[in-house]
Amino acid sequence: MSAREWIEKDYYRELGVSPDASAEEIKKAYRKLARENHPDANPGNAEAERKFKAVSEAYVVLSDPEKRKEYDETRRLFGSGGPGGFNFPGGGGAGGAGGFDFSDIFGQTPGGGFGGLGDMLGNLFGRRGGATSTARGQRGADVETDVRIDFVEAVRGATLPLRLSSPATCGTCGGNGARPGTQPRTCPTCAGIGLVNRSQGAFAFSEPCRDCRGQGTRIDDPCPECAGEGISTRTRTLTVRIPAGVDDNQRIRLAGQGEPGRGGAPAGDLYVRVHVNPHPVFGRSGNDLTITLPVEFSELALGATVTVPTLEDKVTVKIPPGTANGRVLRVRGKGITKRDGTQGDLLVKLQVAVPSKLDDKAAQALRSYADSVATHDPRPEITALLRDRE
Repeated sequence: MSAREWIEKDYYRELGVSPDASAEEIKKAYRKLARENHPDANPGNAEAERKFKAVSEAYVVLSDPEKRKEYDETRRLFGSGGPGGFNFPGGGGAGGAGGFDFSDIFGQTPGGGFGGLGDMLGNLFGRRGGATSTARGQRGADVETDVRIDFVEAVRGATLPLRLSSPATCGTCGGNGARPGTQPRTCPTCAGIGLVNRSQGAFAFSEPCRDCRGQGTRIDDPCPECAGEGISTRTRTLTVRIPAGVDDNQRIRLAGQGEPGRGGAPAGDLYVRVHVNPHPVFGRSGNDLTITLPVEFSELALGATVTVPTLEDKVTVKIPPGTANGRVLRVRGKGITKRDGTQGDLLVKLQVAVPSKLDDKAAQALRSYADSVATHDPRPEITALLRDRE
């Protein structure tokens, strides 16, 4: 993107954040606006599509620390009305009032040229020290989308078709912005450099070429599909491989599947954020599967062998006599296996199931049990504390 476009665009306003917003605030604002204005959620809404493109463009600049710094410096230097609008102390001639020497700022060389600031501005706009070069391309913006999968798919991995509406290389012009059968031509004003020299008083500045907007080329007959942008919103289908063991809210990066670059620059990346539906029986803790197993009090007190389901089959688990309620038993190797070979376990939490109703036979059996353990105090510490307070 040319420096002139950076000067004219307010990316902070597009995202609704302040210029001193943190990276997390910028990311949060972008995700909210991208979801609200995504073409899939607003079919046929041209304004939502325009807003989606604008916030994507703003995010790709402000999310990159180097690009954001360059953008801020460009707007700070030129945002007050273009070259010549700097508020240097002293003003006036080359020496300035009060002994302020402009040659110190601009780095005037013995030959009369200006290094210093001139070199810095050349760096900002893709040219160093006045040397000729072609206009610099811009990497495509990253794109983010969401998918929702089942719990079992997240554990085992899955291959999913992903239908995506996003900016892509224009299929009509192949991305060059010109109507088929024609080609962009070199800008005669800047000779394809993208910059022109401008003199103001004793100083010479480089600024983006207004005729080609700093691109170095001009399109006389724009493509009817993309209006000369080389990019249009298209619906495409991708095949996405969800790796085994993916976590809820985890992002998967597909390199080069984002918005196409400009001026020969590479495309951005596509990030697929995965949302996992909960399982009615199993839970997850890292690589371990978890399950809560209801048991009878007698099974904990006397010991038992119980059958526990896994995602693939079933296993038997031995409960030792006298096991406390809430104890977790570990079944090795029955958890989640990831691509790197790490394998989790199945964690079985035992929980006493208290019946809401008892028939006469069961009630009588419990009363007999209560009488037989009447001399046993299950809470001696609490009993002692209560006795002390009498």
